[in-house]
Amino acid sequence: MADEAKLYGVGGSPFVCRVKIALNLKGIKYEFIEEDLSNKSADLIKYNPVHKKVPVLVHNGTPISESLVIVEYIDDSWKGVPILPRDAYEKAQARFWAKVVDDKCLPALFKAIGSHGQEQAVAEAPRETT
Repeated sequence: MADEAKLYGVGGSPFVCRVKIALNLKGIKYEFIEEDLSNKSADLIKYNPVHKKVPVLVHNGTPISESLVIVEYIDDSWKGVPILPRDAYEKAQARFWAKVVDDKCLPALFKAIGSHGQEQAVAEAPRETT
């Protein structure tokens, strides 16, 4: 049986892009299913009943949620070019920096993009550090 991979997502999402990059690095053929987040599909709700959000990778009928978890799953499940370091410490460091990007950088970027006028100037202003 050939591997079947489906990716539920939305275009432009950095989290979905992260998974697409991992799939492409491994040369995995997959079906992309575009979700309308204002009208979520029954499949998305079934495959990610806790958060009901994208991305979700469905591999041979088994769903995996959360982009960083999906990338690790892809790396562990398909051989070829490794995505994450094999050394435990280096892998932990990669996970740490990916989490920093998710928790600190992306929210600031979304705030700057989604704001206007004075609010945007404040969001884009460099912060002093001590």
